[in-house]
Amino acid sequence: MSLKEALSNIDGVEFTEQADLTKFSTMRLVAYGDLIVVESKEALIEVQKILNSMKLNSRIVGMGANQLLPKGSKLPYLVLKFPFDKSELESPKEEYTFPASVRLSTLTAHAAKFGLQGWESFTGIPASIGGAVVMNAGTNLGEIGPLITEVSLIRSNGEDVTIKPDEKSFEYRKSHIVCKGDVIYQVKMKHLGINEGIKDKIKNYLELRNKTQPLKEKTCGCVFKNSVGELTCRAGMFIDIMGLKGLTHNGIRVSNKHANFMENFGSASYEDILELIKLVKFELKLHYGVDFETEVKID
Repeated sequence: MSLKEALSNIDGVEFTEQADLTKFSTMRLVAYGDLIVVESKEALIEVQKILNSMKLNSRIVGMGANQLLPKGSKLPYLVLKFPFDKSELESPKEEYTFPASVRLSTLTAHAAKFGLQGWESFTGIPASIGGAVVMNAGTNLGEIGPLITEVSLIRSNGEDVTIKPDEKSFEYRKSHIVCKGDVIYQVKMKHLGINEGIKDKIKNYLELRNKTQPLKEKTCGCVFKNSVGELTCRAGMFIDIMGLKGLTHNGIRVSNKHANFMENFGSASYEDILELIKLVKFELKLHYGVDFETEVKID
């Protein structure tokens, strides 16, 4: 039985063979693959069971930031499209419950309106809350990890699991909550109090990001993680010092605005950006002896 046939009788599931996935990547790399859109927890459980029985993994995509999609994939792509009751955001609460597909920009707007302290930490990040938990998304203002109170996910075998994070659940740009094959479907989070100055803090940080990062270009966000140890080595600063801003390869270039971003200004391929990443990583290691990890997820 094909995957299409196996999924055809599940309510709340839409399957498309060899869908155009270009819009699922903020870098807009041309990509195609089988696409599974899931609209409920019950449907997700059934999908996970079927994928598990067929010994298939899935590639989870949200807003497509921080992720590079290959032109073709033998594995299906999974997108969550759960309903969200916006009344959750009508007034400030001590704790909120969100489907994993809710965008951080929606939460930032709520934080600015009501002054939710701590939520400024993910200002300007183009991600869903589920993806943000997986990578412990953050900015110079902080990380999302300390705000998360509960994560609900479906294991690859269809088991519904709820996890309450502790101090060991997150580290820099990494979460220890999610195992391979797990799919987060719901997140609960708190804030750190009400502060009227949060609105201005968010506004000022958004203005700074617009001035210093190529937010209007086709990028995947920061390419490399900063190297964190006794001293923090900032990848973008080191790339800039080496004079690699503007370095170009087949339609991909190191941004002239922020050296830890790469811009797709033509019709670049997945292979093209991998080549440029490999070259820049080699130069960083050669000049500074630091082996920078990629922050962007490479399938």
